[in-house]
Order: sequence, then structure tokens, then C-alpha cells
Amino acid sequence: MSPELYLSYPSAFLIGLLGSTHCLGMCGGISASLSMALPVGKGFRLRQTVMLLAFNFGRIGSYVLIATLIALASTSAASQWASAGLVLRTLAGVLLIFMGLSMGQWWQGIRYVERVGAPIWGRLSPLTRRLLPVNHGGQALALGALWGWLPCGLVYSTLGWAALQPTVGSAALTMLFFGLGTLPSMLATGYAAGWIRSLQTHRLFRKATGALLILFGVWTLPFQHLVGH
Repeated sequence: MSPELYLSYPSAFLIGLLGSTHCLGMCGGISASLSMALPVGKGFRLRQTVMLLAFNFGRIGSYVLIATLIALASTSAASQWASAGLVLRTLAGVLLIFMGLSMGQWWQGIRYVERVGAPIWGRLSPLTRRLLPVNHGGQALALGALWGWLPCGLVYSTLGWAALQPTVGSAALTMLFFGLGTLPSMLATGYAAGWIRSLQTHRLFRKATGALLILFGVWTLPFQHLVGH
């Protein structure tokens, strides 16, 4: 395994961790509602933990599946089209920059990118309503698996990066580490940990996070290749 490939996994985790403010806005509500629907009493905390873990593992599993499908297409394209890697790297870098601008609250152009997934979500969202209210872990897992297809600029940004990986397995692992990075915030929201929400919605935190995501995007852009030509 090359050093570049190895370093991409902790970087993907960091992107998920830093960008999870965006996840709170899009998935935090449904995560919190899982806890609210449970009857309070003996074993409440255990049932809550099972529900939250099941939902989030379903969500992360969908990220891995989407990355696998995209990687199958991108590796096929790269084998037939010499410039495919350059195009994918440029796209991944631009998406990360867009996401950073959104996180820093400088420009919300990432919303236009999120519209790409609207047709798929339009077909899946009615299925999520059939799973509510969630009464057991299996339902929570299925709901999370559907929720993972919710149009999300942060997910799309990281998927663009995953598509750059040389193998389907490494692309799937990239999205797995990204998903694990979003897990702490999502679990904290489910446990009603308001302090983490207040931290991540703080203006300075959002701007610092946005700047870091922009740096990731700039680092991803193929400047070295362009200069060489």
C-alpha cells in the first residue's frame, strides 16, 4: 500500500469529523427522534444505543455501497480514458472547496450539487416514512440504509475523493473511514448532547472547518500535473 493511499483513510475520517456539522443539519433530527420515540424506563439507555448504532451503521453502509458503485464505474473509465483520473481529481477538489465555502458560510453553491441526487431521494424518501416510528434495531438499520442516500454535499465531496482510489476496495474503505468520522457527532446528537451542537454551530468553528476543507480541496487539485504540462 502506497503512503498516499494509506494517508487518505485518516484524512477521510478527519473530513467526516470536521464536516459533521453538515450531517447534524441533515441527519441529526432523525437521529434524535429515534431516542425520543423510545419509552423511558428500565433498559432505556441500552435500547437507545442499539437504535442509534443500527441507524448509523445503516447510513455508513450505504456510503460504502455508493462508493463501491462509483469506483466500479470510475476504474472502468480510467482504463479506457487516459484523462479520467485528471478529471476525477479536479472534480473531487472542486467539490471539497465548495463544501468548505458552505461550511464557512461564505457561499452555498454546494446546494446546487446536492440537487443531483434529488431524483433518487424522491423515490427512496417514501420508503423511510413506512419505517416510522422505529420500534427495533432492524427498522433503525433499514432506515439508516435509506437515509444514507439523502443528497448531501459533504458525502458527494468525499465520494469524489473516493473515486480517485486505485481499487474498488480502497474506495469503499475511504467512505467507511469518512462515515466513522461522522459517527461521534451523530451519536452525541442522539444522546441529546447539546454541547457538541453548540460547539459545531459556533461561527469561528465553522469558519475554521470550512478553511480546512478548502485546503483539502486545493491539495486534491492536480496542480502538479498541470504545471508539468
